[in-house]
Amino acid sequence: MKTHEISRRDFIQKTALTTGMASFIPSSLSANPPEFGTNEVKPPREVWIAGVSQMGIKAETPELMVGKVEEVLKQAVKYQPDFVCLPEFFPFANVEQNLTFAEKAAVSEKVLKKFSEFSKTLNCYTICPVFTSSEGRIYNTAVVFDRKGNRIGDYKKIHETTGYIQDGIVCGALQQPVIPTEFGPIGIQICYDINWEDGWKMLRDQGAKIIFWPSAFDGGKQLNMKALQNKCIVASSTNKNNSKVCDIDGETVATTGIWNPNFYCGKVNMEKVFLPTFMYLKECGDIEKKYGRKVKITIFHEEEWTIIESLSPEIYIKDIVKEFNLQPHSEGLREAEIVQQQSRA
Repeated sequence: MKTHEISRRDFIQKTALTTGMASFIPSSLSANPPEFGTNEVKPPREVWIAGVSQMGIKAETPELMVGKVEEVLKQAVKYQPDFVCLPEFFPFANVEQNLTFAEKAAVSEKVLKKFSEFSKTLNCYTICPVFTSSEGRIYNTAVVFDRKGNRIGDYKKIHETTGYIQDGIVCGALQQPVIPTEFGPIGIQICYDINWEDGWKMLRDQGAKIIFWPSAFDGGKQLNMKALQNKCIVASSTNKNNSKVCDIDGETVATTGIWNPNFYCGKVNMEKVFLPTFMYLKECGDIEKKYGRKVKITIFHEEEWTIIESLSPEIYIKDIVKEFNLQPHSEGLREAEIVQQQSRA
């Protein structure tokens, strides 16, 4: 069966970015992204994720900061990422001009229009963190645009700092929906949220495949731990220090640093399943015998975890899961929780 998988080859190679308050102008765009949510369409196996660090970037006004971030994003053109994540309230970070939150929310509306166009012309999803206003309340929000520049969802920061709350920022609802993409559901946590489990569990329980983490600080090993703990891809963009993307095993795939302090772009294979080793020793042997080097089986001996990864464009993990009757680690834990609750009752 022919799939509708998005390929990097579908994108035009000749692109340009104008100076100043720049716009990305590909000479042509790839075909519309595939429809998702149907059984007939298999999700793309590769996802390219780009992020930004504002380390060392300063500006007098939010408008000038946005321009400087756009200059950094010139590097995205050659990678043509599927997702671009920007840092927490990036137009106002490292900026000299002091604005009220109401003024920041007004400026944010202009920023959102700009990055809606950015998503459309670069043909990518964009996670754009700003301040939004609704019914007299101001939120620390990450807005998501799809490849056509449509606003398809947002996340309002659940755990705001006490200082920002005292200054008038309102915390978002404890339950917020994931956002559908052709790569599966995605979710967002912001900065201070990393200190609580409820938001991450909320997204994990809804099946989030990628969790974006715009932040004022880089989180260090905490971010790798969140990826491993939640068995999903975690990608950050920060106001300072390093930004990075971590795979489901907690390993860093791409990061900013000495070589490139303000931009990263990394590729992650979505065709993986995370299993408890002790349950599937025989099945792993059978899978290896049948598929050979078309799959990669990684055993975490001390933790007793196993990751099975498809290396062939013809083989999809969900088919292997069905063929060998495998239960992903996260599903096993959810099933165990139900049984445990019944036992207590």
